[in-house]
Amino acid sequence: MCGRYASSMDPEDIVEEFELHSALPSDLPRIAPDYNVAPTKEVYAVLTRPPRGEEVAERQLRVLTWGLVPSWAKDPKIGSRMINARMETVAEKPAYRKAFEKRRAILPADGYFEWYASEELTAAGKPKKQPFFMRPRDGSMLAMAGLYELWRDPTRADDDPLRWKWTCTVITTTATDDLGRIHDRMPLMLPRDAYDAWLDPSPRKPAELLELLQPAAPGLLEAFPVSTLVSNVRNNGPELVEPLPLEGP
Repeated sequence: MCGRYASSMDPEDIVEEFELHSALPSDLPRIAPDYNVAPTKEVYAVLTRPPRGEEVAERQLRVLTWGLVPSWAKDPKIGSRMINARMETVAEKPAYRKAFEKRRAILPADGYFEWYASEELTAAGKPKKQPFFMRPRDGSMLAMAGLYELWRDPTRADDDPLRWKWTCTVITTTATDDLGRIHDRMPLMLPRDAYDAWLDPSPRKPAELLELLQPAAPGLLEAFPVSTLVSNVRNNGPELVEPLPLEGP
């Protein structure tokens, strides 16, 4: 499970990385650098769809809520439990199937957090958990494979600009050997040569899409322990991703 990540880049950097050809829309909300992105927070997402009032799809930057709300959901609060979609079942689960077919996205990130359950016990007798931060070893931007969905709020009028709720989820897979010792799951990352195919909204066979989703190559990411301050969502700042002296595992 990927339940926290860091995203501190400016939207202009995302535009350059993902080769968005159109200018940033004037009404795009600017998200402050966030070193403790948690479920239900607003995040940047890259996707391809026609701009409002047009027919031709283009790659664009959007601000979405992390936690996918299926179009058929009765209560949008369900999104807080749908922050991740497992690669093994994403093509079949009703909550994700339609989005997987034609509403695919990339969620840019600096890296993500996972908690390692050590042998040391807390005062309550439970394993003490040490947070680790995983990021590209070369300092590049992490392109997490994701899905997005639109949910119509039945309580709002047709002319209400807030009647549509845009939400997203991160697709996860089994962690590679070097990171699996910390946690058994990890977000799927897309290489640059897969951006076009993944973001193309045209219907594709599930098998073709799944072939685009490959775990990060061994050695691509580095992992290091960070402060337990990240465990509290109220804490935020670059100090959350500063390495601590390695004592284990």
